[in-house]
Amino acid sequence: MGRVPDLSENLSVRILKDAEARGYGVQASIVYNIEHILGVARAAEQKQSPLIIQLFPWAITFSDGLLVRTAADAASRSSVPIAIHLDHCPSEAILRLAAETLPFDSIMIDMSHHGKAENLRKTKEYVTLCHRQGIATEAEPGRLEGGEDGVADTIDMDGVLTTPDEVDEFVATGVDFLAPAFGNLHGEDGYTNARLDFPRLQAIKERAKGRVCLVLHGTNGYPPELLQKCTKAGISKINVNKLVLDDSTRHVQSKAALVPLTKFMEEAVEQVARLQGEQMDICGSSGKASGILIHKGQSRA
Repeated sequence: MGRVPDLSENLSVRILKDAEARGYGVQASIVYNIEHILGVARAAEQKQSPLIIQLFPWAITFSDGLLVRTAADAASRSSVPIAIHLDHCPSEAILRLAAETLPFDSIMIDMSHHGKAENLRKTKEYVTLCHRQGIATEAEPGRLEGGEDGVADTIDMDGVLTTPDEVDEFVATGVDFLAPAFGNLHGEDGYTNARLDFPRLQAIKERAKGRVCLVLHGTNGYPPELLQKCTKAGISKINVNKLVLDDSTRHVQSKAALVPLTKFMEEAVEQVARLQGEQMDICGSSGKASGILIHKGQSRA
């Protein structure tokens, strides 16, 4: 068995450790196409901000990994630190494929469809697999209600909130990042129906004690002041989807049949870059890139 790589050199780890140490939030932005990839990467350059580009397992099956490689290529060409992350991977086959053949810096191992004991066992198994490849890992203690791409619907909100004891259980698997359920929701109505329990988040943060970085899921519709409150409460990684892609989606709906395709694509990139830049300002990552050393070949492309 070969030597396990030093995860302190992993780009996702270095980005989030810096955010945790300096008290800002790093946006982890979902992308679905090349315009999204170009837009979020352009904003990172413009704002001199670290960034995590996220893809759902759909991006692997849809494009045979091409979108992942495109994102990694964009990251490797950037002058700022950009990591590539696989979000919510419940498929063991895709998880192995991603860890062994694709250029991810980090992967969210989502075994929450299993019972708790099996969830923990499988999470530990795949943490070990990923770490052997030099890939950092994320898991979700408890279970967020709601659904989006790659995330199955759940119900019974009170029964799935993360407890401080679960932090210890998941830390024992070796996972690097934890996404607690503290009233946040996946999906379209994440903000309007969310009941964020900040005392619970504080207890989780205290139990984590610097052993893992904390992640916020389910941010659709969150206003700036709520994102900032979450960051101040100890969240380092902020998953975003509609907050960055809304204007691009409206652009597609209103302009697709009205402008030449090349201009249409260029405008879509601009729409994504503008919203992404605003979000970087909100979460405090603008201007923070210089604090994170970029090693040659920063991505696994």
